Amino acid sequence: MLDSVRIILVGTSHPGNIGGVARAMKNMGLKDLWLVAPRAQFPHPEAVFRSSGATDILDGVQVAATLEEALEDRTLVAGTSARSRHLPWPLLNPRQLAGRLHAELEQPEHRIALVFGREDRGLSNEELHLCHLHVHIPTNPEFSSLNLAAAVQVLSYELRMSANEQTAEKEQTAHLPFGTEWDAPLADSRSLERFFEHLETTLVDIDFHDPNNPKQLMSRLRRLYLRARPDTTEVNILRGILTSTQKVAGTQK
Repeated sequence: MLDSVRIILVGTSHPGNIGGVARAMKNMGLKDLWLVAPRAQFPHPEAVFRSSGATDILDGVQVAATLEEALEDRTLVAGTSARSRHLPWPLLNPRQLAGRLHAELEQPEHRIALVFGREDRGLSNEELHLCHLHVHIPTNPEFSSLNLAAAVQVLSYELRMSANEQTAEKEQTAHLPFGTEWDAPLADSRSLERFFEHLETTLVDIDFHDPNNPKQLMSRLRRLYLRARPDTTEVNILRGILTSTQKVAGTQK
């Protein structure tokens, strides 16, 4: 079940933290680790040392140039955030997140990503906008700095505990995200990004959206559609509507 969870580290600056994350993941039964534009040298002996034997996780690390690349096949993305945002986004604590993700993980076609930001400044607003959910670890406000590996340990522990606490007597449909068998797979991040690009282009074409004066329009539309969790058929329908709109407007290329 936990094999469907991908841990993504963005812009990690210290190789020892990569090793510490690998150790935390192996402790909790997670295997899939990706690095996005790491600032740290990797592979590195310090990463091996800090992994305390979790070298199989390090050997399997994938490195991506952008977060979009690491998220392409993911159907639900949760990003860690320590800061309040001007635009509210669905926000959970680690235990709430684990409860939410357990239902997702029982479906083999659902693929989860937990995204962790840079040690010194976390994830950017643009990176957080790629996430369906934001998760905040409620640390002591007088000493809130949390080591990267410790943050991964907290979330992966809650995921493991949630998985262990579920029983076979659970109602057959309780694990389904919409309460019933669905007729199409959920759209992955790559499909959604193509839709958002198409949506923005169309809104510019019909003079509804001014990219030079955006007023958070696209951020709010992202929040709307990510909250809705569209499936692949629904995304195709939406893109068909956009294409027809462009034809009527005479802007389709």
